[in-house]
Parts: sequence; structure tokens; C-alpha cells
Amino acid sequence: MMFSNGRGEVVAVGGEFWCLGEVPRADRPAQWKELLSHTHLPWTVRVTKPGQDRAYEAWVRRQWIDDLALVDCECGPCAGSRGRAELSDTDGEYVAVLITRSGRETVAQEGAEAYMRPGDAVAWDSTRPARFEVLEPLVKRSLLIPRFALDEVSGRAWTSAGVLLNGEAPAVRLLTGYLDALSGTLPDLSMASVTAARNATLELFVGALQPGGPVDSSTVGPALRANMERWIERHLSDGEISPAALAAAHSVSVRTVYRVFEMTGETVGEVVRIRRLAKARKDLTESGEPISTIAHRWRFSDSSHFSKAFKAHYGVSPSEYRALSRARGDGERSLALG
Repeated sequence: MMFSNGRGEVVAVGGEFWCLGEVPRADRPAQWKELLSHTHLPWTVRVTKPGQDRAYEAWVRRQWIDDLALVDCECGPCAGSRGRAELSDTDGEYVAVLITRSGRETVAQEGAEAYMRPGDAVAWDSTRPARFEVLEPLVKRSLLIPRFALDEVSGRAWTSAGVLLNGEAPAVRLLTGYLDALSGTLPDLSMASVTAARNATLELFVGALQPGGPVDSSTVGPALRANMERWIERHLSDGEISPAALAAAHSVSVRTVYRVFEMTGETVGEVVRIRRLAKARKDLTESGEPISTIAHRWRFSDSSHFSKAFKAHYGVSPSEYRALSRARGDGERSLALG
């Protein structure tokens, strides 16, 4: 399967692919709403400029970066909104990054509206109302990130809605360029490489959200937090990691440790638990080890405790997550609406 990437180039398709080409003309607006809601979370959608002589055209390709969805889309003019009904129909919480590759579109959330041109990017929150309007034939890319995944890279502090990312900023260009490269290589990556790509994607997204600028006194807390997180990462398998141990390792008071983590509304215990769950999640996707072995490695008292903590964070049990991960890695699929 081949498609245009918005730059006049034709490339091969990997992952899941849907196209309205074989759908009866009269059914396409309804099928487009169904397809967009299936791949981009629930939306109310309408075609804004139905052609008199041409049927509505659209296609969507979705690839999985482990539990992150990378979705490419080309469509004609349309508009959509996420209100109370769509928010309640959404399973889980997500942060989405929308990157315009060609065409024009407006995206609005909570009073902030972005007029998007090629190269622009915006981040939006699935838990808040939003709307969009495609003004002309559009090629775009979306990255859908489960909210729990951001906890693994200290992204919980991101609570803004409708954040326009400066497409010329180096960190944003790094993210979009990385996604370009990843999109073409995902079908050939091993499970271990996909996990590494997923973690790199999260880090690059959080980096793209950070404004650049000179270092001042306000950066001392974040810098200390980063050092503490690196220390935590090195000691995840060592047993108890306490505020007192962190304080001693960094020559600060326990009160300072509490203050540094309170900046993002977290505790040391929460960060340690989330990082250990992330390590366990990685082992589940990359190995066939018994769940009890993985639980013990990452200092959970027993399999039952681990399973409860894992399901509370990821929404599914460890065995279910492993099965889902393997299903995503079964290979390329080509799907058509009809």
C-alpha cells in the first residue's frame, strides 16, 4: 500500500490503513465521523464543503509505538467538536500532538485558538472540550499519548490545553523530525526497539513543551529534581527509596526533597512506584518471563500487589497488557471501511 506524505512523495504504508475510496459516496460523511472517532478519540464531525462533482476523500494510517498511537491522515474540509458526550465516551485520558504537514486548519480549546499552517504543531488535552475546522485539503500527523505514560517522564505538570508549539523551535523540530524518521522504520523495529522508541518519543515531547531561555534561579529546583530522578532510576532495584536516602545522596535536607517533588504535585513514593511500573511494563513487552519474576525484580511484595498496582496505573492487568502488546506487534494490517 502506498500513500502521499504531504510533500509530494509517495511512501509505503505500514500499520493499520483505512480509506474511504471504496465507500459509497452517500455514506462517506458518516463513515468519516466513525473513522475519525476510532483513530483520534470520539468527535462529532461534519463535512463542511461537500463537492458537487467529487466524493469526499480521506484516509488514515495508524501505527503503534507500544502504547502511543502515531496517526497520519489526509482529508478534505470538515469540522468537529468534542463536548460533554464525546468526553464521557472517551476511554482514558490522553494528551495529543497535532502536526500540520500541508493545508490549513484551526484548532481551539478553552478559549485558545490556533490557526495552523504547514509545520505548525499544537498539543491538546482529551479531558477538555475542543473543536477544529479543516479549511482546505489537509495532511496531518497526530501523536496520542496516554496520560499515564507522561507520569514516567515527569510530564504530569503539563495541564494546559490548546498549547501551540513553535514549529521553528529546535526542540519542536527535533520531535517532528524524529517522528518522520520513526514513521518509516516502525514496521521493521524489534519489540525492544519499539519500547526504546516509545520512551524517546515521550522525552522529546516533554522537551518540546519546555520554553528555551537563559538559566536563572528558577531552574535550580528542576535541575535538582532531574538529578534526583537519575539517582532514583539507578537504584530502582535496590529496595526502599526514601526521601531521607535522596536527601543524603544529594547533600540536601529532607524538607528540600519534599519541596522539589511538590513542584509537580508528586511524592517520592509515587515517582518510584511509577518508574518501577514502567520498568515492569518494559519487561512484559520484551520478555517471556513469568509475571512473578518481574514483580520481584522491581520490588513489589508479591504478584497480587504488582497486578493491582499495574492495573490501577495502566488500566489493564499485566497479563492483558502483555497480550495487547504482542497483538500490536503481529505485523502490518491493511483495513478498509465498507
